[in-house]
Amino acid sequence: MQVYEGVPALVAAKGTHLGYSGWHTVTQHEINLFADATGDDQWIHCDPERAADGPFGTTIAHGYLTLSLVPSMAAEVYRVHGVTMAMNYGANKIRFLAPVPVESRVRLGVELKDVVEGASGAQMVLGMTVELEGAAKPACVAEVVYLVVP
Repeated sequence: MQVYEGVPALVAAKGTHLGYSGWHTVTQHEINLFADATGDDQWIHCDPERAADGPFGTTIAHGYLTLSLVPSMAAEVYRVHGVTMAMNYGANKIRFLAPVPVESRVRLGVELKDVVEGASGAQMVLGMTVELEGAAKPACVAEVVYLVVP
């Protein structure tokens, strides 16, 4: 766990890899809850019997479910103290490179690509890589932006 004391510490860490989260198992229960929340109940995600005959031999997580795991895994990697708040500001790029089969494990790697100070705070640009245990390619790569308010 990396802990940064305010925006100046983030600026000093610009360009560094912050570390990795622990491994997280993606369960069918999580996939079903995500489908219920979003209305995306496509068979490839929610019907294990049909998915067994599909292209992956099992159900797979929604791409956006994989992306939505990023904040909780990032909380295992770094924290910023001495600020009023930090909030999601957006994403510059998101790619889903490999399917996440049910019961597989993922973890997050975080790189602090840039810190841009402005009138309302600092924008942290983070390279997020969701690794899929045992896979040649990551499940998801994203460049996300957080606003850190002093």
